[in-house]
Amino acid sequence: MQQDVSTGPGEASSVFDSLSALASDPAQSRGRRFAEPPAPTRNAFQRDRDRIVHSTAFRRLVYKTQVFLNHEGDLFRTRLTHSLEVAQLGRSIARALGLNEDLVEAIALAHDLGHTPFGHAGQDALNECMAEHGGFEHNLQSLRVVDRLEERYPAFDGLNLSFETREGVLKHCSRINAEHLEVSEPGGVARRFLDRTQPSLEAQLCNLADAIAYNAHDIDDGVRSGLITLQQLLEVELFAHYHQQTLGEHPDLVHKPRRLLYETIRRMLSDQVYDVIQTTRSNVAQAGVKTLAEARQAGPLVAFSADMKTRSDALKKFLFASLYRHPQVMQTTLQAQQAVRELFAAYLRDPAGMPADFATGADLQRHLHRTVADYIAGMTDRFALREHERLTGRRLL
Repeated sequence: MQQDVSTGPGEASSVFDSLSALASDPAQSRGRRFAEPPAPTRNAFQRDRDRIVHSTAFRRLVYKTQVFLNHEGDLFRTRLTHSLEVAQLGRSIARALGLNEDLVEAIALAHDLGHTPFGHAGQDALNECMAEHGGFEHNLQSLRVVDRLEERYPAFDGLNLSFETREGVLKHCSRINAEHLEVSEPGGVARRFLDRTQPSLEAQLCNLADAIAYNAHDIDDGVRSGLITLQQLLEVELFAHYHQQTLGEHPDLVHKPRRLLYETIRRMLSDQVYDVIQTTRSNVAQAGVKTLAEARQAGPLVAFSADMKTRSDALKKFLFASLYRHPQVMQTTLQAQQAVRELFAAYLRDPAGMPADFATGADLQRHLHRTVADYIAGMTDRFALREHERLTGRRLL
């Protein structure tokens, strides 16, 4: 049976109230980089979400790889559908914990805006190309998209999102990158990586919702593609438990494998969500934190239980070895990386091959490599392949 996450009325009320006190309050936001009057009908985080949804970078996610390239099938996840699933999971957990749903949704929808075409293969290739010029990392690029690269407003570059949304977008950051960001924005979104403090609970929640989402949908996509089998998955304890549970209650589903898979994944998702809710409530109670400032000084509070983390990590390890490193995926990975490297070299040789707003910037020569990286990172899979064919005369993938 699925976990019972109910508690006694008094306990539920007290823990929920303490969590609600730790929620990010848009009225107490640290504000935007460029001051703007408040919107008459929306709070700061709702406004952030709306700006993200209407951005060019968000629309491009529909043609950016999650695991399988866009042309490999209509039903495989893309960066866009992944972001929507993260937002759904995040909002469900946030509602149960009394956290700010609007902030969770904004972070979830923006967290992958900086991803390259071809998923992690594209990121790895672009990082290699940028090795002597600051490297490339998609979390940092997501922040760069919302801070600089979107061009929609007359008074500033970027989307001018609130501090709390930007902080959540910057999920990971190396110390050297944090130091560079700190120079341009003292005490800003990178400060926590230098102080070793925590982001908001909403940001912590999005990190975990991201992991829950991709573990679940990569099972679905992996089986649909034929690259992993049900027999392989039954060797993974987390999946096998819910598969057995489902068959125990619905033995007729043995003849309906697709429906059996869906129900197994649904139960696995549900129990992971319930586990996060229970564990987070317990962590908050044990830490004794009463304010958001205190929560930032505590260790990570939004988390799996030790048992669920062990089982989730085992599933992640299985997917890495059996799906992400499957020979068929690796074959497309190598070709995708070749496309990115050759695009990078072509634009370095001839920056005029990029659109005018990239090719004619005043500081182009001083930041040529970063400008080329920005342009390639913004491409969709199919546009990158068309550009590669146009510039090289060869068709990959």
